[in-house]
Amino acid sequence: MTLSYADAAAQITAPGERYETHEITVDGVEFTAFKGAPGTLRDIFDLTTLYGDTEYLVYEDERYSFTATHAHAAGLAAALVNRYGVKKGDRVAIAMRNYPEWIMTYIGALSAGAIVVSMNAWWTAEELDYGLEDSGATVLVADAERVERTRDSARRLGIRTIGVRLVGETTAEGVDRWEDVVEVGATYERVDLDPDDDATILYTSGTTGRPKGAVSTHRAVVQALMGFGCKSAIDSLRRPHEASGRTGAPVFILIVPLFHVTGNVPVMLGAMASGLKLVIMHKWDPGRALQLIERERVTQFVGVPTQSWDLLEHPDFDRYDTSSLAFVGGGGAPAPPQLVNRVAGSFKAAKPNIGYGMTETNAYGPGNSGTDYETHPTSTGRSTPILQVEIRDPEALPVPVGERGEIWMKGPNLIRGYWNRPDATAETIVDGWLRTGDLGRVDEEGFLYIEDRAKDMILRGGENVYCAEVEAAVYEHPAVYEAAVFGIPHERLGEEVVLAVVTRDGMTIDEDELRAFLGAHLAPFKIPTRIISFAEPLPRNPAGKILKRDLRDQFADPN
Repeated sequence: MTLSYADAAAQITAPGERYETHEITVDGVEFTAFKGAPGTLRDIFDLTTLYGDTEYLVYEDERYSFTATHAHAAGLAAALVNRYGVKKGDRVAIAMRNYPEWIMTYIGALSAGAIVVSMNAWWTAEELDYGLEDSGATVLVADAERVERTRDSARRLGIRTIGVRLVGETTAEGVDRWEDVVEVGATYERVDLDPDDDATILYTSGTTGRPKGAVSTHRAVVQALMGFGCKSAIDSLRRPHEASGRTGAPVFILIVPLFHVTGNVPVMLGAMASGLKLVIMHKWDPGRALQLIERERVTQFVGVPTQSWDLLEHPDFDRYDTSSLAFVGGGGAPAPPQLVNRVAGSFKAAKPNIGYGMTETNAYGPGNSGTDYETHPTSTGRSTPILQVEIRDPEALPVPVGERGEIWMKGPNLIRGYWNRPDATAETIVDGWLRTGDLGRVDEEGFLYIEDRAKDMILRGGENVYCAEVEAAVYEHPAVYEAAVFGIPHERLGEEVVLAVVTRDGMTIDEDELRAFLGAHLAPFKIPTRIISFAEPLPRNPAGKILKRDLRDQFADPN
């Protein structure tokens, strides 16, 4: 007989156990937290030095042990402190694709007491300029493409830049080469760190058109990281047969950007804390992923549903050995039931999984995997020992089991707020509870179902696209009179971005020209793939609000 979820959770979190919980108070709010959790991320980094020569990072033909990774990170920390004068609480921005240096910078900057600002590597120069100025970054660590894209901003803001993997012998003014300033294994004077010190800023798009910097403390990230381990322990206790027959240590493959909370916390930090190998992809390519899964005996495939779909649809899927995979899934967007079934039936041992987390929760939230996911394919799973989930009505009152409402969450893993945005913080976090803006319900077994979004947002391949931000850019075009951005279902991406537009009298818009215009202001994933021109005003309700639901219904493929 399978142990119940509640009983397994009680055993795993009991006194004396690794995931024992207790009550804490932070800023006057009580939370349930893991008692034995390390105090700060630096404490975790220090503990992982004990893994020594165990292989940690694999990037193309490069391999770094834990010892080598930490030695490079120490060199970066020493450069920040001794060369650039970085002090506790200063912001160090990272803008690059997934390179080993991204992770080394993250470890080094946090160890030095800085706050890591994870910049979206897909951002345009304009968007990067905003993030650098908003965060008040003093040092930027960037790859060649992002170095070029941030030159004007760095000069204007007085930001020193460390360039990673630069090509050529000369560098722009204000740019130092990584290899010239990072002395591997160098030392520096450490500052004291506290669990409530700010650790990270990850930017998340906002409905007002400008991204918000979500600030997490060391405690929040550590508690989230512990939460993922706790959930795995509960699942293993309930269903040990699902892990039987597997040999060797788990191996993660990094298929999502490190500037995304999924790549950052459960994947990168999860692999590090457990002493596991992390295989870094240069960019997402399902064919290359299949090669790496076979070559490195990858067991954990964590991404957005689009990537699972891409892997299964690849013409060479059957040519590669994927028998090492234990879990295939992730989060970032809902997965259609047919994908869950395909994952369950297409791999020798891999089980499907999904999680409901967000930047504001450090990716940690209700999760669904294995047999539970196969029997509840439209659910994102059940709440966890340190995280409370409630469904509330518009007056913020809890609704009965099974009824639909807004999803609220509370736990020590939540962000403390938005950087320099007390208004947005107060609107989103109320008495320690996070208003997700998502609508859903919880059934009698405790499974959470996400049914709609209260926020005007599109989920395109796991990327959040806020309609207001895209519309603001569209309205900058001189020929635009009226515009509405909305999402419609897309088989691979989940949703695609659609623009309905009305032009000014006597003017026309060329679709390619409009996309080129938007490309100067928006990252490529935000640019509409479909542009629909209207000769008449867009449909509105009596209050004058554009009826986007009507537009979605009109242009969504019924099949």
